[in-house]
Amino acid sequence: MTDFPFSRADLIITTRLREAFGTEVELEEANGKSVPYELLAEFEVHGQGYAVLQSLNSKNEEYELLRVEFTAEGLPELHTIEDDEEWENIAELYDEWSLPDDQG
Repeated sequence: MTDFPFSRADLIITTRLREAFGTEVELEEANGKSVPYELLAEFEVHGQGYAVLQSLNSKNEEYELLRVEFTAEGLPELHTIEDDEEWENIAELYDEWSLPDDQG
């Protein structure tokens, strides 16, 4: 982990998604079906927003990690993280942040 670019100090908790949508959001799958998700966390790292969502249809340990972008009107939108390295780095930071201090 010597090349890990972020630390807990880089993570800033935000609430813009929660303020806009509440604690649940619906995402549309490729087949057009809407799936409800719980907003587990939202945060910013070096000015870029991220959201952690978990499907309400399956309560396994897996989560969705998405980028938060804002429209010209200031409304938040969720986007897939296309860059594998960015996804890995942010997922690792979220995992580190969400573990108790004595485990992280």
